[in-house]
Amino acid sequence: MKQLERSLKHIPVLQDEVIRLLNVKKDELYVDCTIGLGGHSKFIIENGGRVIGIDCDSEALELAKEALSEYKDKMKFKQGNFKDIDRILEESDIKKVSGFLYDLGTSSYQLETKERGFSFMLDGPLDMRMDRRQAKTASQIVNREPFNRLYKIIGEYGEEPRATQIARRIISNRPIQTTSKLTSIITKVYKGKRGKIHPATKTFQALRIAVNDELSNLKDSLDKILPYLEKGGRVVVISFHSLEDRIVKEKFKRWENEGIFNILTKKPITPSNYEIKQNPRARSAKLRAGEKGGNL
Repeated sequence: MKQLERSLKHIPVLQDEVIRLLNVKKDELYVDCTIGLGGHSKFIIENGGRVIGIDCDSEALELAKEALSEYKDKMKFKQGNFKDIDRILEESDIKKVSGFLYDLGTSSYQLETKERGFSFMLDGPLDMRMDRRQAKTASQIVNREPFNRLYKIIGEYGEEPRATQIARRIISNRPIQTTSKLTSIITKVYKGKRGKIHPATKTFQALRIAVNDELSNLKDSLDKILPYLEKGGRVVVISFHSLEDRIVKEKFKRWENEGIFNILTKKPITPSNYEIKQNPRARSAKLRAGEKGGNL
């Protein structure tokens, strides 16, 4: 419970902008595709909406249920991956919704639970699975992948300039079973030099993306949502990585060129300096939003 209370102290990223751009209306239905601990869903409900909250992380979903228990008449919870959004909605007999919200990346709970292995700040197993039912873990990638594959993951998904050196160091130090050992290996590549972010940030991000197939899942999900969105309904996406943001930007642009979508954010919205000071994890957040139009 202490961990839940600590995690819930974090204000949802760009919460005012989310509510405004979702254009939340009384008694209309919204899909929180990444409910996490339920922060954004809480504000949607308090602004009059109803919510279906989806998360592939069963532990986070249970914490969200607990946190939002007083709103249970306005909430439905579904464990699943948003790539399967069509199946999830059809199983719930839902034909149309007024908005989709994606808050990509890791939750406070995941980062603060050392057993989950997401954080280079805590010593834990190299896991990083958002859905613990899946077999693939970060440990398998770190200890089994050949150099060319490991280098590609770190270089492309992490946009890490020292991917070559890090991949070589990882291979020469196998087996690596803990986050602390991996962090130490990466830090040595940087010879103790620290920039604005920790040396391990980009490699850990890359491994998390690879473990959870995050980029392909995002593409799959976006490909499926428009038929379920009411005309005039909104899509709001908060991303924390340039590759995610590029996927969203290109998808919105394609829809707009097809005459079925109106982009509401010509440039992504980013957190204020005040919000970043209150919640440093928000620093890389970018929000894009749009509205369904046309005849689809």
